[in-house]
Amino acid sequence: MRSEADLRRLMQKRAEPGELGDAMVAAALARLIEHGYLDDAAFAETYARLRQQNEKLGERRVRNDLKQKGVGSELITETLEARYGQTNEEALAREHLARRRLRKPENEKETARVMRRLVAAGFSTGVIYKILRQWDVPDEALAALENLEDEPHEE
Repeated sequence: MRSEADLRRLMQKRAEPGELGDAMVAAALARLIEHGYLDDAAFAETYARLRQQNEKLGERRVRNDLKQKGVGSELITETLEARYGQTNEEALAREHLARRRLRKPENEKETARVMRRLVAAGFSTGVIYKILRQWDVPDEALAALENLEDEPHEE
């Protein structure tokens, strides 16, 4: 499945440049929508469901992925509220850790690695710190992580 914007972008690469190519892409997309083969709402729901259930990803990650795929922000908000509204983020994060076979960190380097993986998976820092504290990660390691967060990152 693809979003309308994603499919439009891919089709534009293959269509001839100019108004004729744009018209052909628009006609093809209109026909796909008319026949029910292209539906951003269904795409967003399916994408969010699969990322939540199969990959155990957090809401932030799914939100960013849907934005990149060209789904409208209003539709993203509606979809994620329905999908993640009743979800326990901590439980989902623990499922993600289990799925990725990440264990309790033994030192600061491993602690930072676990934190980076959870942030990339779309979980909030509050939930991440809660999990690390429940794992009895030393306060020095958590303080080192907080100092890393405060430092400016190069982009």
